[in-house]
Amino acid sequence: MGVSNKINAMLNLTGKRKSDLMELLGMSSRQSLSNKFSNERWSANDLIDIAEVCGCKVAFILPDGTQLVLDKKNAPDA
Repeated sequence: MGVSNKINAMLNLTGKRKSDLMELLGMSSRQSLSNKFSNERWSANDLIDIAEVCGCKVAFILPDGTQLVLDKKNAPDA
């Protein structure tokens, strides 16, 4: 399952719509958002923003269970 499919699933599970992401991601058209989904073009900052809107977090989970959570303070620039 690609990242776009996982984002769609998370939106569905949290009652959000794709259109809710347009303003969040600074997009002016539905076509731009559609292209982002089709081309799997997600930056770390995009994923962090989407997760926050859905009440989630983005993290790396190490084999020992340690979680390294990404947030705006430690995310790479887009």
